[in-house]
Amino acid sequence: MQKLKFTEPIYTYHIDFVGHVNNIIYVQWLENARVKLIEAMGLSIDDLAAEHDILPIITETTIQYKKPFFLKNKVQVEVWVSELFNVSANFKFRFLNENGDVCSTAQQKVLFIDKATQRPSRKIVKFKSNFETYLLTE
Repeated sequence: MQKLKFTEPIYTYHIDFVGHVNNIIYVQWLENARVKLIEAMGLSIDDLAAEHDILPIITETTIQYKKPFFLKNKVQVEVWVSELFNVSANFKFRFLNENGDVCSTAQQKVLFIDKATQRPSRKIVKFKSNFETYLLTE
């Protein structure tokens, strides 16, 4: 349906000794994007845990680095749900510079577990329509 798009700043402490954004920063950007996407769906991580006993757990992260980001760059982030299952979802990400060049792509697999049992939980299916707002299959 749609992607969530926003910008991330680059700070001096993101820069490594080679002069570009350190690869660990991308993992932080993934976390920010995932939380922003869930909030854009009308949900919150806190409410899912506290009110619905649902915890999202990252089971896999894959990042492809195509071009480096430097301190002077602007980072445009795109995030969406690429697959939706009964107890899990796959999130995709793109990081573009100010010229629209794709500098990095990523994917995360998210498993939704029951807070009490720590086992996969189908409780997330009640929020299927929230996720479908950002579901884009390729």
